[in-house]
Amino acid sequence: MQSQIIINTKKESLLTTNKVLRNTYFLLALTLAFSAFIAFVSMSLNLPRPNIIVMLVGFYGLLFLNNSLANSGWGILSTFALTGFLGYTLGPILNAYVGAGLGDLIVLALGGTAAVFFACSAYVFTTKKDLSFLSGMMFSLFIVLLIGMIASIFFNMTALHVALSALFILFSSMGILYETSNIIHGGETNYIRATVNLYVSLYNIFVSLLNLLGIMRDE
Repeated sequence: MQSQIIINTKKESLLTTNKVLRNTYFLLALTLAFSAFIAFVSMSLNLPRPNIIVMLVGFYGLLFLNNSLANSGWGILSTFALTGFLGYTLGPILNAYVGAGLGDLIVLALGGTAAVFFACSAYVFTTKKDLSFLSGMMFSLFIVLLIGMIASIFFNMTALHVALSALFILFSSMGILYETSNIIHGGETNYIRATVNLYVSLYNIFVSLLNLLGIMRDE
């Protein structure tokens, strides 16, 4: 009797995990498509790049709203609001690269971002390792990135921008590993939060790769 209960519990847990994964990847695909559309509109209208204050307030405000609504149907709308806003911020960046004749770097950055995502996901699904230990390392790296971003405001150094971009790629790759592992081990059961975390990681990797490729092309 007890063994049957354990088996049923495991089956129920596996079904829940599969449902969260399926919903997460479906919503992630939709938000990526929506974000790409908004970026295209932003490019077509040649919209200006938001300043750092608007960027921070918009991102963290919408992120806070999303976390607050993650357990309701409104969470899906806030997810599209957040990813749409980030799509808008991409438009001016992509226009700058296209205008400088560096459109090929956009394709390379997209390919690199996809490769990192699939490699990290494949590693977690193949090994089934619990990567919850990454949370402490990510927090430490976040502090380093925060200090680095503040320093970049005062010191316009190429080496600093390269280091920050590389660290953002590392941090976001760890985020994909951590979030995917968290889902398959039952630590994350909310697909809205999981989608946003994965999307933000992909956004950071893409922008950081684009920045690195641009710096290397300039040199």
